[in-house]
Amino acid sequence: MYSSGKRRKRGRVHISAIALAVILAMTMLSQTVFATTYTITDGDRVITYTTFSTDPTQVLDEAGMELSELDTYTTQAVDGRASITVQRAAEITVQYRGRTVKATTSNETVGELLSRLGMELTGEDTVSHALEERTYDGMDLRIDQVQTARKQYTTVLPHDTTYCDDPSLPEGVEQVLTPGADGQVLCTAQVTYTNGLETLREITEETVTRNPVTEIVAVGTGPDPMSEEALPVIGDGTITLPSGEVLSFTRVDHVRATAYTHTDAGCDLVTATGTTVHWGTVAVDPRYIPYGTKMFIVANDGSYVYGLATAEDCGGDIKGDRMDLYMPSFQQCMEFGRRRCTIYFLE
Repeated sequence: MYSSGKRRKRGRVHISAIALAVILAMTMLSQTVFATTYTITDGDRVITYTTFSTDPTQVLDEAGMELSELDTYTTQAVDGRASITVQRAAEITVQYRGRTVKATTSNETVGELLSRLGMELTGEDTVSHALEERTYDGMDLRIDQVQTARKQYTTVLPHDTTYCDDPSLPEGVEQVLTPGADGQVLCTAQVTYTNGLETLREITEETVTRNPVTEIVAVGTGPDPMSEEALPVIGDGTITLPSGEVLSFTRVDHVRATAYTHTDAGCDLVTATGTTVHWGTVAVDPRYIPYGTKMFIVANDGSYVYGLATAEDCGGDIKGDRMDLYMPSFQQCMEFGRRRCTIYFLE
């Protein structure tokens, strides 16, 4: 009796162990049946994750997929399995009418993005992408305001310059015979402005309103007035020029002489008598030497021969026995300086 009862106890323990194993197996089977395996795609990264969660946000969180405020996702069933696709927010560069803005967007169209940013469009705006196009990371979106206007303005029409040889002037000396003057052109143009800055100008019409005047310049080819061959021979009442020409004079006077040019302060190309300045123009005190007087001028010491001259101009500092000899360049005036000169008054 004793042995039989002991065997019955071992049998009850064996039955309890089997029951516990069955219960555990059924629990595990139940858990496996109700868990879901997800395929998660995040750009180039694809993972699978099994969970009892059915909320995609929670699934992504459990799988370690962090989302920013503008990141989104979509869900769908692919081949009988759940799929979650993550769309990361895109970084967009927007150049709006010359102003650059960095923007973050999530699967918006260009039009939706501009509306959200408060960037209004007008008929004068050009957009680099279609308004219905979806934005993408790295997009460079440009909006330019383009305006056109018709404008009229004047421009300068440059004058030409003609040079001619003049043997009566020392070699290298230039003398303006006819002053040049620029002309003027009236232009009509279609001007394009992009974001307020001029980007294109197309001239549609040009009208010459003032013709240019060609400047005529004499270039000396004669001998240097300081050379031996340029020195005149002055006799009793006559002057024989190197060319052989003989001049007659009636009287002689001595004056203090300086030199001036048309670029000096208060001077220009027109003399007090209305002539154009040239080599041989002399500024005088007309009470001392009347306008129109013909002269031949040399330095008292023979160091300089100015030559044939006419009293045609005057000056505020020219009083009494003073005169100013015109020379084409400032450098020539400086070289002449101040000299005592002899005037031979010609017949």
